[in-house]
Amino acid sequence: MAIQFEILETIGVLSSNQKGWQKELNLVSWNERPAKFDLRDWSADHSKMGKGITLSNEEVAALKKLLTEMDV
Repeated sequence: MAIQFEILETIGVLSSNQKGWQKELNLVSWNERPAKFDLRDWSADHSKMGKGITLSNEEVAALKKLLTEMDV
């Protein structure tokens, strides 16, 4: 069975590579479930994806707090 996904909102692109793939933060619904924040590499037409991570609202809030506290 193939994984079904729908990108509901593109939040932003973090980087691009020479092959046209982009590391993107999106809101994605996986297998018709409620959307979660998703960070992964996507091909230009979104037909292929790399490995990534999916985060709940609470996890994104915790990550935001951690990043805000960092000295980068």
